[in-house]
Amino acid sequence: MRTFIVLVAAFFSVVSCSSQIYLDPSTLESAITNKEFNYNATRAFPMNGDVNNVLNSLPNTSSSRILNLDPGYGFNLKKDILSVGLPYFGRAYNAVPGDANNGGVRFESKVFDIKQSSTKKGNTLLIITPRDTKENYVFNLEIFKNGSAFLSVQSNNRQPISFDGNISVD
Repeated sequence: MRTFIVLVAAFFSVVSCSSQIYLDPSTLESAITNKEFNYNATRAFPMNGDVNNVLNSLPNTSSSRILNLDPGYGFNLKKDILSVGLPYFGRAYNAVPGDANNGGVRFESKVFDIKQSSTKKGNTLLIITPRDTKENYVFNLEIFKNGSAFLSVQSNNRQPISFDGNISVD
């Protein structure tokens, strides 16, 4: 009986989370068409098991592969500028020791490419590639119909990391 109650509670929590609408469909479509919106990251998914090992070594903590983020992380996309401010958890291959300004993925790009396509389920997939940064980044952003979005960041200098979040407009 206890298992049944737990399963029912888990089902309703998943259903309530998936039906949340972050942005109405017409505003979302307009933002995607104009390529002007904000991506707000709410959770990070590091691809490296070392991050979990470090978090598990701290007293009175237990880690998972999901890290909840404070508000303020994400990126702002406008027609002429891409401003990125994302945290990074993982291994960097060519790190500069003692460089406090180089933590995370932070840059502004004025030269970037955007490729738009549709997934099998009807979601929008944007591949954003900045051309004027030190590292070569590729941002794969899948935008769902309710305004939530999943971001995967790949770099030539770091292990990949993914984020869960939502789309907003100014």
